[in-house]
Amino acid sequence: MKNAVNGPPGTGRTEPRGAVDKALEVLSALSRPGGPHRLADLAEACDLPKPTTHRMLQTFSEAGFAVGLGGGRYTVGPRLLGMSAAVLAARPAIRPILADLRRRTGHTVHYAVRHADRAVYVDKLEPDQAYRLNTRPGGEVPLYCTGVGRAILSRLSPPEVAAVLDAARLRARTPKTVTDPAEIRASLTTVDTLGYVVDDEQHEQHVRCVAAPVLAADGQVAGAVSVAGLTFTLPPDSFPTLGPLVAEAANRISAALSSAPVRSVPDDD
Repeated sequence: MKNAVNGPPGTGRTEPRGAVDKALEVLSALSRPGGPHRLADLAEACDLPKPTTHRMLQTFSEAGFAVGLGGGRYTVGPRLLGMSAAVLAARPAIRPILADLRRRTGHTVHYAVRHADRAVYVDKLEPDQAYRLNTRPGGEVPLYCTGVGRAILSRLSPPEVAAVLDAARLRARTPKTVTDPAEIRASLTTVDTLGYVVDDEQHEQHVRCVAAPVLAADGQVAGAVSVAGLTFTLPPDSFPTLGPLVAEAANRISAALSSAPVRSVPDDD
């Protein structure tokens, strides 16, 4: 089974990267497991010249998003950790719901949030079985061809959906990947009628996913929850059973997020 976790956000894109895209890729690489990271490794991972990467890291360090440890090594800074803490603060409220969904379905459960035109896995709970999905918290996947991604797309504004579904950004990842923007938009309406969306081997062969959007207190999309499994463990005739369970979990998480206390992000002091 091929890796379900993609590389830097720019991987596979055909359009030139702007300065913001490059900066985000460096931050993404900096926050990956295995740190502190060497300057040379960060530059290679982001396909950027070392001087460019070094200038960005200096800027990040001055702003508190990175910390230089000497010897050309860098790690995440307090401001980036503070932002991460704001996301993770909701996990105590979300985790029991994810665990209950795993228990009721017997499948791997993911919770993901949006980052630009991608979804980032924030949490993952696996059932006690021999087969594992090659996903991890922190891993990024496209919005247009994944269950969690399409669930998020279904609750974005039309201009936001149009930006994500720019034809130049869409590519077939499997023989079943839908890359036609009109067809993708049509698939999003299933959330209105059924409460969930299905990824039937569109992102990764031999993997299926059923997902539903999670909403914040203001009605904006906060993320998505999904159950996923290999095709022989998650047949199409299970969708009508799994879908309502996923949608119910998404509604419970939405309610939990609406009542969760807001935690501030540390300042520069």
